[in-house]
Amino acid sequence: MMTLKVAIGPQNAFVLRQGIRREYVLVIVALCGIADGALIAAGVGGFAALIHAHPNMTLVARFGGAAFLIGYALLAARNAWRPSGLVPSESGPAALIGVVQMCLVVTFLNPHVYLDTVVLIGALANEESDLRWFFGAGAWAASVVWFAVLGFSAGRLQPFFATPAAWRILDALVAVTMIGVAVVVLVTSPSVPTANVALII
Repeated sequence: MMTLKVAIGPQNAFVLRQGIRREYVLVIVALCGIADGALIAAGVGGFAALIHAHPNMTLVARFGGAAFLIGYALLAARNAWRPSGLVPSESGPAALIGVVQMCLVVTFLNPHVYLDTVVLIGALANEESDLRWFFGAGAWAASVVWFAVLGFSAGRLQPFFATPAAWRILDALVAVTMIGVAVVVLVTSPSVPTANVALII
């Protein structure tokens, strides 16, 4: 689970950005933790098996996830070309409601997150059905720890992001990374353990 969380994606990139800006970090970390907990619980509870039993749903998540990643990459690329407004001291603090909305978008409107968090984690948990909820709890704990470390430690990087140029470099790196992840999603068939995967209520 920690490997999945460490992998760079829109959600992690967003948490990193908010951490560097030191804006609403606790709210974002808590929101991401709660969201991941809900997604993991859905997977452990049987939603993963439902998706796995319908290959078309997996394809939708796969290609939808790639499209979302490409869209996020284009947004980051656009930000990389902005000449100003990238430094917190210049743009001012963002509104909490807007930050929360963006957090929900990169969490729930990214179809690829359902492959990683719901399908894969759910399938792995149900390999040992008697212990599936302990596995889910451990995965959720790892997720919360990761978001907390990423969000609260990112503030130490703030001195390096005191100029618009630094933010432009970060956005450019995010754009390139998102494109790379999208390509991997498109060319790699999802591999999900199948043994003991069943709808378990």
